[in-house]
Amino acid sequence: MSRQVFCRKHQQQLEGLERPPFPGPKGLDIYENISKQAWQEWLAHQTMLINEKRLNMMDPASRQLIQEEMGRFFSGEDLTKIEGYVPPES
Repeated sequence: MSRQVFCRKHQQQLEGLERPPFPGPKGLDIYENISKQAWQEWLAHQTMLINEKRLNMMDPASRQLIQEEMGRFFSGEDLTKIEGYVPPES
């Protein structure tokens, strides 16, 4: 049986990650409070953000923007708008 967590993003019990996505307290917080589904959604959003805003992950300001965006993403706050992006219709 897979590990279950109460997902902060989706506000329900869902399948959890198999291990923390990175070391340290932030990785442990994600492991304990973010579902596998929400983490996959974040990875897709992060990729789009990096590509569309042409972020350089060697740049500390770009890494800081990604960290802030990740916090907003998992807490359900408004995300950074990507100019010209139209979300797919459900």
